[in-house]
Amino acid sequence: MSPVAREVGLVRIIPPLLVLALVSVLAVLAGLAIGSVSIPLPALWAVLQGEGEALHRTLIFDLRAPRVLAAFATGGLLAIAGALMQVLLRNPLADPYVLGLSGGAAVGALLAMLAGMGAAVVSGSAFVGALFSTILVFGLAHGTGSWTPTRLLLTGVVVAAGWGALITFMLAVGPAERLPGMLYWLMGDFSYARSPWPAMVMLVIAAVVLLPFGRSLNVLARGPLQASAVGVSVRPLEWSVYIGASLLTAIAVTTAGTIGFVGLVVPHMLRLVLGHDHRLLLPACAFAGGALVVLADTLARTILAPEQLPVGVITAMLGVPTFLYLLYRSR
Repeated sequence: MSPVAREVGLVRIIPPLLVLALVSVLAVLAGLAIGSVSIPLPALWAVLQGEGEALHRTLIFDLRAPRVLAAFATGGLLAIAGALMQVLLRNPLADPYVLGLSGGAAVGALLAMLAGMGAAVVSGSAFVGALFSTILVFGLAHGTGSWTPTRLLLTGVVVAAGWGALITFMLAVGPAERLPGMLYWLMGDFSYARSPWPAMVMLVIAAVVLLPFGRSLNVLARGPLQASAVGVSVRPLEWSVYIGASLLTAIAVTTAGTIGFVGLVVPHMLRLVLGHDHRLLLPACAFAGGALVVLADTLARTILAPEQLPVGVITAMLGVPTFLYLLYRSR
């Protein structure tokens, strides 16, 4: 790419990202300020400067900030993974959970809950379950030959159905006192989120590492033949996309459980507004997905306070109508 074309591309990409970054900052500030005890903006600013009341500092740094950062990282990871899955499978309805990763993670987490383990073991078990599901789907789809997007998709759907049956069985035989926690985890719950930093670090790494592959992903989205014709190594790129999307999904599910619609709705919304250039789409997914889940978690904590709703319910209530509205406008 010539320096002039690169400069023109940056001029086109930077303004939307700045807008989305501002929206993300406002969403994070809203998540820090809003709760069962609301914190006025002047008091919030004082706390962020290292001053303010002791109660406000405890609420923000010990309770809300870790949860808000975990929500932002989870949303960004799911949105990026959704965009990658849609390129890999060349299917606009693909999302991070379509290949059974959430089912494997859910089985691992629910087994740990049934055994009475703590939050750390639950998160670790979910991560192991997600990775096991990734290896299982890829191994079955590959078989003795090569895999295709259709074969991979069908294998993932079947494996996900098997995980779903196993989850239903565990919920049916599980102790009644543990069912609420298990159900909330299945619908997305940041109560089990421990340190947000692993997910945040992975989000930053993903956004930086994937950015140079934006042009190759643009070509791959048009089909393997077109990508091969312009010199793209299709098979290594597809493997990299599959492994990367699976890893991002596994970390997101480990952090917060199963949160639906984010990986499906956010990339679609951004494509309708910003276009199909993955050099812009992938970092935009990080900002938009993070902001959406932060706002959803804030509503989940406050709309029926002191009761908390599952985050997945709020993401569906926010994402689906917005997506349908944008789809209607794009006709």
